[in-house]
Amino acid sequence: MGIINRKTFLKQVTAAGAGLGLIGMRPLVSYGRSSSSKMVTIMHTNDTHARIDPFPMGSGAYAELGGAARRAALIKKIRRENPNNLLLDAGDVFQGTPYFNYYHGALDFELMTMMKYDASTIGNHEFDNKVEGFVDVAPKAGFPFVISNYNFDGAPEMARFTKETLIKYVDGVKIGIFGLGIAFENLVLPDLHKGVRYINAQLVARQLTRRLREDHGCDMVICLSHIGYKYESDQVSDYVIANEVDGIDLIIGGHTHTLLDEPHIVEKRGKNPTIISQVGHAGVVLGRLNFEFDRTNRIRRVFVANQHIDPELDKYV
Repeated sequence: MGIINRKTFLKQVTAAGAGLGLIGMRPLVSYGRSSSSKMVTIMHTNDTHARIDPFPMGSGAYAELGGAARRAALIKKIRRENPNNLLLDAGDVFQGTPYFNYYHGALDFELMTMMKYDASTIGNHEFDNKVEGFVDVAPKAGFPFVISNYNFDGAPEMARFTKETLIKYVDGVKIGIFGLGIAFENLVLPDLHKGVRYINAQLVARQLTRRLREDHGCDMVICLSHIGYKYESDQVSDYVIANEVDGIDLIIGGHTHTLLDEPHIVEKRGKNPTIISQVGHAGVVLGRLNFEFDRTNRIRRVFVANQHIDPELDKYV
């Protein structure tokens, strides 16, 4: 389990296999011997950055990879395999190609709505056109933005499109979701996030995990994070949150464009581990995790099958 380099990534793409080229489901973690009775599939993306079309030839390791139409075709196939699923995004939908310059994110939100995303969080680039720019196109999103550590008292027009937490029921499993955004200092100019204030991510993560577990009785807790996978400094990250906050089952990360060959597991003595997953950027990979639950809705096993968005998918578009 580690960060995959581009050479290895390219080899994996080349050897993706026949048909849809699905990487086989690989066991990730087991929580005990109790038999499983239901399975929930979590699909996820992060830092798609207005990459609507596949990368063109000459783009290095990412040449001919990605593309919204291919992603939609793959999501449709996975949903046929398991209708009990969630599709989530960890932010930075904005910025990166001329599509953003022209549509300002509206096209991305429309396509994500067509793919039936269940939720996204807010990345730093969602402020590139100021709060007003986000508000202008947010009505195109047919899904909520879950962001828990930004205070919108000074930007009520943006607050209309956000939720502090979200609870989804999937095949009887109660799943609580909260979102963490990165600190604005030295990253987002004050004029761009005017009226929106950052709140300590660790504090919010502890409070909301406890609330979702104890007050709402959630069987599973997911954090949609745009704070980054891991840093050499003491800057807060997914790794820090996973180690400091108990009760989070899955962190879907973004911001650092980290392409993990498979999710990182943070073990907890006497407690269930926290899984961290992040799939690079620009939509070149669709993250996929299968969570198996027993009859009491306890997680028993987790499998991973991340999928490269490659030309093999064109026949299904």
